[in-house]
Amino acid sequence: MLTLAFKPYDLRLKHVFRISRGSRSNAPLMLTRLSFEGIHGYGEASMPVLYGESLATATAFLNQVDLSGFADPFDTERILQYIDSLAPGNTAVKASLDIALHDLIGKLLQLPVHRYFGLPAAQPYTSMTIGVDTPDEMAKKALKYNEFRYLKIKLGTADDRAMITAIRSVTQQPFFIDANQGWKNKEEALELIHWLKAQGTVFIEQPMPREDITGNAWLTERSPLPTVGDEAVQRLADISRASSTYHGINIKLMKCTGIREGFKMAVTAKALGMKVMLGCMTETSCAISAAAQLAGLADWVDLDGHLDTVNNPYTGIGLSEGQLVPTGEPGIGITPGPAEIF
Repeated sequence: MLTLAFKPYDLRLKHVFRISRGSRSNAPLMLTRLSFEGIHGYGEASMPVLYGESLATATAFLNQVDLSGFADPFDTERILQYIDSLAPGNTAVKASLDIALHDLIGKLLQLPVHRYFGLPAAQPYTSMTIGVDTPDEMAKKALKYNEFRYLKIKLGTADDRAMITAIRSVTQQPFFIDANQGWKNKEEALELIHWLKAQGTVFIEQPMPREDITGNAWLTERSPLPTVGDEAVQRLADISRASSTYHGINIKLMKCTGIREGFKMAVTAKALGMKVMLGCMTETSCAISAAAQLAGLADWVDLDGHLDTVNNPYTGIGLSEGQLVPTGEPGIGITPGPAEIF
């Protein structure tokens, strides 16, 4: 029989992380474990305030989960459909169970999860994110991140040009730009995108508020750079509308309930001619290693949420000169440390 255990965990950051909507120095997580015949699969939920989840909501949700009716962990679709049906929303805590289930399945099969999905092994180059700060401080951070092929820059403020100018003065690394819904005027946004292209930008993530579908579509039609929907694209059902609003989607396991729906989203987006980005929240090596299992489907990867933490309770995916290096171990490829005790 499948058994579930879970516990809260406070993941602390090395530096205060700022975006256009606020800042944080830690991330509340819920760590989960699914066990079957002495084998354990691990998962996690990272719960930014933006999406309305908390340790209280995660605890309440997990207390509803009753897996006694499932004798076979390979009955994956039915298990995950049951979990999804327990309550609307709660996507991060649902993702924690999806990740743990796939980690368990991979260990039972003695396969990395990417092979379970028929995907090749991948060692993608991840961007490293620089949050909103003074231009000088952002430039200093860029110097520290010179091993990365790409820098992801958070914009959406009145100082956007000054920030980019300062960073570009110390590095020639290409930029992924994330406006985090911070641009409100489509004409001004289009002008800024043209300027950002000249500064070596690869794409623009969530340029305008997600509810401004018309404005984002107008911008996408005219943009010299690809646009990527993030906050506007949560789950599989959102992709159809997003295909006429953005050039690509940002898949985050915490938004979409986990690996299985993330896989479906990537395949659907590709079928519609869209680009696929893999993103993350502030997470441990558990969720990052899980997301990396889908890297064979991604055009761009931003899986750096574990790199600025001080108390990561797992050992998992490695990093070499900005390139993510999976362990190749069964499941999602992680090992729990002493702090991860249920």
